Amino acid sequence: MDVVWSIGAFMGHSVEAVLGYVETHHWIFGFLVGGYLFYLHDRAVHERFSAIEKRLDEIRKRLAIEY
Repeated sequence: MDVVWSIGAFMGHSVEAVLGYVETHHWIFGFLVGGYLFYLHDRAVHERFSAIEKRLDEIRKRLAIEY
């Protein structure tokens, strides 16, 4: 039973240490989340421009064929 108790205590101390680190260094994770959100937004904007460019290319091809 002592082994089970020591494993549980070790896991509890580990969780406490991780939460303590996150509590004191939360700004690091804020920068990471902010950077990731900017990356997703930037990627979405580029996808929209790519879609518009593809549509314009198809319109240009159709106009070139008609003339």
